[in-house]
This record gives sequence, structure tokens and C-alpha cells, in this order.
Amino acid sequence: MPKVVDPARRRQEVVAAVWRVIRRDGLDRASVRNVAREAGLSTGSLRHYFATQPELLAFTLRTIIERIEERIAASPPTDGDPRERAVRVLHELLPMDAERAAENQVWLAFTARALVSPELRALCEEAHDALRSGCRILVESLAPDADTELETDRLHALVDGLAVHAALHPGITTPARMRAALAAHLDDLRTRDLR
Repeated sequence: MPKVVDPARRRQEVVAAVWRVIRRDGLDRASVRNVAREAGLSTGSLRHYFATQPELLAFTLRTIIERIEERIAASPPTDGDPRERAVRVLHELLPMDAERAAENQVWLAFTARALVSPELRALCEEAHDALRSGCRILVESLAPDADTELETDRLHALVDGLAVHAALHPGITTPARMRAALAAHLDDLRTRDLR
């Protein structure tokens, strides 16, 4: 009797293999053949789920976006405190633990590739727009009288900058330092709004 395979689970196993290949060997080495080998599958089996490398990479990138959205949606309520909500949301976006650090490294590899890949560029643009919109919502809830555009730009740049620095210099841009930078920025944002 043939083995029954859960397609959703198999796709997630393949995504995990893509992550391992990218983190170990770089995005250029994340071919269908190399990912199949990493996942313990034949190339033909992998092509049953992902016909091409762009399709495989787009699915992997989409998975990162969905994971972040799911974590934010699952974060516990904050009893209406906008600052606490902002802290929780922003911490889900940044590499505060090993899993999110891996996610961040893979994400950054994709953003570089998106400069020359229309398929990935569209997904990166979608993620960029979602992050910017999220930053705007947090700014509006924390500082309704502030210059919304300026403060959205500042918060968005801080989140992106911390993510890049944490990937490139994890010994310096540690979770503790990221938490401190976010706390200082959010406090500054509230203070600016009260002036």
C-alpha cells in the first residue's frame, strides 16, 4: 500500500530544507536538486510540489510572511495599552530568538534576490507595504498628534535597521539591545506626542 503523504506537511518540510540550504550555502545554492537532497527527497518528488526554483523560493518567502502574521495574531491581548501592544508586535518582527534569527537571515537573502527577480520582488513589496502599514498603525495608536508620515518612516527604518544589524552583527545587536532600542524609541515617540 502506498505511503500517504500530507501535502501541507511535506511543503513545510521542504521549506525547512530550503532554509537550511540558504543559511549554510547561500540562496544561489537553493536549487530544486540541492533542496531535494537536503529534504531527503528525489528531485521528481520535490517537483511534484514545486515545479520550478522560482515557485519553490516564492513559497518559502510567502511562508516567512505568514509565520510573522500568525505570531502577531496569536500574541496575547494587552488590555488596551498601545505601548505594550507595539512592543509585542515589534518583538515578533525582530530576531529575538534562534528561530526568528534564522527567519531573518533567510528573509534578508531573499530581499537581495528580489532586486533581480520579479516574482520575489512582488512578495517583498507586499511585505514592505504590510510592515509600513503596521508601523503606521502603531504610531497612530501611540502618538495620534505626531507627524504620522515622519514617525512611520522612523519606526520602519528602526525595525529594518535592527533586523539587518542583528543578522550581520549578532554579537553586538543582541535581543537585549534591540529591546532597549525599541523601548527608547517608543518612549521618545510618546514624549514627542505630548509636547
